[in-house]
Amino acid sequence: MEEAKRVVVVGGGVAGAHVVKALQLDAAVTLIDPKDYFEIPWAMLRSMVEPSFAERSVFDHKDYMHSGRLVKSSAVNATDTHVVTALGEHIPYDYLVIGTGSKFNGHSTKQQRLKQFEAEHEKIKNASRILIIGGGPTGVELAAEIKVDFPDKKVIVIHASHRLINFLGEKASQKALDWLVSKKIEVHLNERIDLESLSESNNTYTTSSGMTISADCHFVCVGNRVASSWLQESVFKDSVDKDGYLKVDDCLRLKGKTNVFAVGDIADVKEIKQGFHAERHATVVAGNIKKLILNSKHKLTTYKAASAMAMVSLGRNVAVAQLPFGTTIGCIPGRIKSRDLFVGKTRKGLGLTQ
Repeated sequence: MEEAKRVVVVGGGVAGAHVVKALQLDAAVTLIDPKDYFEIPWAMLRSMVEPSFAERSVFDHKDYMHSGRLVKSSAVNATDTHVVTALGEHIPYDYLVIGTGSKFNGHSTKQQRLKQFEAEHEKIKNASRILIIGGGPTGVELAAEIKVDFPDKKVIVIHASHRLINFLGEKASQKALDWLVSKKIEVHLNERIDLESLSESNNTYTTSSGMTISADCHFVCVGNRVASSWLQESVFKDSVDKDGYLKVDDCLRLKGKTNVFAVGDIADVKEIKQGFHAERHATVVAGNIKKLILNSKHKLTTYKAASAMAMVSLGRNVAVAQLPFGTTIGCIPGRIKSRDLFVGKTRKGLGLTQ
């Protein structure tokens, strides 16, 4: 009997987990990830105000990974045949899927992560004034989650750009701003705070214009850098662009490679970096690897970049949605996303009970 092909997936985020789930019965799959759990990232902010929500949105990789091997480590290098881990292990592959996403600074165990949500909840509960640094989707959603669950808290948002959620259109930005202001959330645009100057003990913050803000605690909600530094000295270094993204072809393979793929935030696909796009990447890549394993005569599936469509939750019942036919805000998009944050759908997609 022919030996199973070896598929190594680096990164256990949304895209990586879905690739593992799809291929675990068709190949000898190894997942390399520095943590032992999967987290639904867009549910993180709800878990900060309601820690019990994390019981469904954070779960062990082994809950969906019924076959294959989990290596709890970071990848530090790669060759044309092996991935090298921080533990010094050289893991061979026939097909490699890189899905390391953004830089990971979190806890390595599920229990530690759940305790972190409890600590953040206490931090919010005990504060009267809360500063949120960053007015992208994470900052806006966190401000809304806090204000809806703790309406008496003073919430202040500082954002470096001239409008909120600036990867979306101006209408979506304005609707989000109007909603925050209507909830008495203080928003300051075109302002920065030096992140190097932050400390948990300092309750006074000075912005780039010299404005002074007092707050009992702060949350930094600015984007992390793409986690591709481990590839900078590897055989794939020429596939890393100036911003750290991996250059891929229409089939999501690294350009010039036939058996190495990139999925999720790290791929240089020109679209908004969102979880449901990462799931689409995983579907295409898993299907293409199956075709390659079977020596199928069918052409590999190409990936078409998504349009600039997104939903940003504003608490539990409202969301602002930028859709192909227009931009809207209210309870209808809120019913679609905000109530469950697609947690049930994501769990189902990974073969778990909703």
